Amino acid sequence: MIITLAALAVFFAADLIVTGRKPHVPSTKECLLHIGFFIAAALIFGGLIWICAGPKPAVEFYSGWLTEYSLSVDNLFIFVIIMSNFAVPRQMQKYVLGVGITLALVLRGIFILLGAAIVTRFTWVFLFFGVFLIYTAVSLLHGDSGDDEYKENRLIRFLRKVMKLTDEYDGRRLRTVKGGVRYFTPMLIVFIAIGTTDVMFAFDSIPAIFGLTKDPFIVFTTNVFALLGLQQLYFLLGSLLDRLVYLPIGLSVVLGFIGIKLIMEALRGNTLPFINGGKGISSIPDIPTWASLAVIIVSLGTAAAASLMKARVPGTGKKG
Repeated sequence: MIITLAALAVFFAADLIVTGRKPHVPSTKECLLHIGFFIAAALIFGGLIWICAGPKPAVEFYSGWLTEYSLSVDNLFIFVIIMSNFAVPRQMQKYVLGVGITLALVLRGIFILLGAAIVTRFTWVFLFFGVFLIYTAVSLLHGDSGDDEYKENRLIRFLRKVMKLTDEYDGRRLRTVKGGVRYFTPMLIVFIAIGTTDVMFAFDSIPAIFGLTKDPFIVFTTNVFALLGLQQLYFLLGSLLDRLVYLPIGLSVVLGFIGIKLIMEALRGNTLPFINGGKGISSIPDIPTWASLAVIIVSLGTAAAASLMKARVPGTGKKG
């Protein structure tokens, strides 16, 4: 586990250092190479899990990775809006995403540790997770996912009040001097906005992964591999993001399915006295991991294919 986490940390650090030294807008070829590399790395990692631990944890990893990756693509909508709201220079956007995503990964790691501690002690928490995921699924169907606009969270609004901020960027610097006075640049606020906003999204993605596996190591690594290459995906999809019109429907089906799966599991193994005298309901079936993976692949694959077909028809879909 330590070797794996160290290797993944090197991936992030190397990409961040290279990007920071040479800020630029990546070409389509560069994006495709990076994304292809990270997807291949995830597939190989799942294969190694299969060899070392067996098919069940490997299928759990693939299921969690596909779910997290799809949710991350959906989250790119809000990243586009944040970059626009803060007028981040395009050549600096990859670097900003790198730092913001690294911050998000650290915060997600803390969130995952807390979640793992809770779910191992209190099985009934899956009831809340399940209901929340179903609510999120319904919200996605009704277009209430919050992707249409970005509102600064309380932390950002607080920092604006207590810190001396300038509206002008100074390269990658977090602080600059104007008229002999030191100011923080918008770069700091953008880092925090990307990182904290991503953690807000984790409130639905992390419970979804715990609905597929209870292993904190797999939960964390699925998050890592979903975030790797997200910078390049941001530039590759770019204006094409709003053409994925059916992605929310596919995600809604996945989250709804996992929500129901969590509720079933909570009822089956619960020890609460008002649920079958604290004995749980053993007659509730256990949905196998391979079935979860099949639902995820079919739902997301159908949504992606339908979106591409609609985008090819003249006069349909949104304009990017």
